[in-house]
Amino acid sequence: MISLYLSDIFARNGLDSKRVKLIRHSLKDKTFKTCYLTGFMEAYQKIQSQNFFNGCDYILSFISAPGISAKFAGCYQVGESQLATIEIMPNGYPAPSMFSSDYTYFDLKKTDLLSDLIGRLIIDWGKSTISWHQWATNEKAVLAIQENARLAFNGFENVVLSYSELKEIVRDQTLYDNWHTALSSIYAIYLIVDKSDGKMYIGSAYGSGGLLERWRHYVESKHGGNKGMKEVLCDYPERFEHFQFSILQILPKNITDSEVIVFENLYKRKLLSKEFGMNEN
Repeated sequence: MISLYLSDIFARNGLDSKRVKLIRHSLKDKTFKTCYLTGFMEAYQKIQSQNFFNGCDYILSFISAPGISAKFAGCYQVGESQLATIEIMPNGYPAPSMFSSDYTYFDLKKTDLLSDLIGRLIIDWGKSTISWHQWATNEKAVLAIQENARLAFNGFENVVLSYSELKEIVRDQTLYDNWHTALSSIYAIYLIVDKSDGKMYIGSAYGSGGLLERWRHYVESKHGGNKGMKEVLCDYPERFEHFQFSILQILPKNITDSEVIVFENLYKRKLLSKEFGMNEN
């Protein structure tokens, strides 16, 4: 028994299935696969017959998945059109023969509708996979909504966060509960890099709350109380937006504060963060 259909998602987001087309791009099609792998999927789907989008306000694009399933790639609003002449072909487009007077080039603007489901929503396209475009009035069963990779904690060694990403994680414990659990469970030596100029800051996290609590201080203050970083932000107040946070070494919570400092100083010597970075001592 199917519990969730694409029409249920439409209803939740105010989409009229009578005005929406579904497109399933097949990776078995050599031309599409080439365009997809070279970053021209959106240009590829803009080229259609003149009447293709008549009566259509939006398209939902899907990429073929195993069997007769399809993975959601985005929702696009249908705009104006013009002849698909070679003069308007994007630079580097791998299939120039598609740009001819036989086709129309549509303005398809990617929207925020269902954007949280991109790459996650998988539907059953049905047995008629040869019908690569259909009106959304054809009911489609939802096979899966996969975990949002952005929310998953995938190991300390893979932690590389911008300031905005760290801010989102720190302030939303509900969505990022696994992050909160992991980061609060360890002491650590961490690295902050100013991506504007490559300057580094080496810091350590210990005490109550572990690394999570230390990084929370950066979210709230932008500088974490560090003199060198304060000086940077004094000259360039928005520079914190370019800070990148990562972990150099995790440490158990049963070591002493002084032992943590030994590890911190070792990394400062290795990376010369006092001589060329933002460490003051």
